[in-house]
Amino acid sequence: MLILASASPRRHELLLAAGIPHIVRPAHIPEHRLPGEGALDFVRRIAERKARRASREAADIVLGADTIICFENEMLGKPESEPDARRMLRLLSGRDHWVHTGICVLSRDRCIIDVSSTKVSFADLTDDEIEEYTRSAEPYDKAGAYAIQGRASKFVRFIEGCYHNVVGLPVSLVYGHLKGL
Repeated sequence: MLILASASPRRHELLLAAGIPHIVRPAHIPEHRLPGEGALDFVRRIAERKARRASREAADIVLGADTIICFENEMLGKPESEPDARRMLRLLSGRDHWVHTGICVLSRDRCIIDVSSTKVSFADLTDDEIEEYTRSAEPYDKAGAYAIQGRASKFVRFIEGCYHNVVGLPVSLVYGHLKGL
């Protein structure tokens, strides 16, 4: 049985929708960037730490994941407050950014670490649109302060890459690695 080392309801729902049986065993770890650590190394490291934290038995197959938004040289995690959410949305307005999700598939014999990257292009957002969106509950537990599968879908002009990666888990990448175990 696959163990999902995440409290994210979106990751759980994506695995369910894909018909991948699993149980949820959240792994709460500090998610602090190391000095000089790039976005891709950061999400890979955090995904592995989550998987290792949730692994309890040698027979377990554990999936850890972490998602970050990158705009220019800034990494955007979950907003800390409403002003922080507004700041992030203003940064993304009318611009392209990258969504990176690191995954770790951990079994008794293997540790597979990978990353999926998707380019997202946002439309220009008005101050009223940003205010309305930040008043909803949606931005506050999402990297980059938006949910592509929710109200923010109207802000996305296009994506290049895996849609599910932007939601929080590149399901096809995960499935490919699970098949290889």
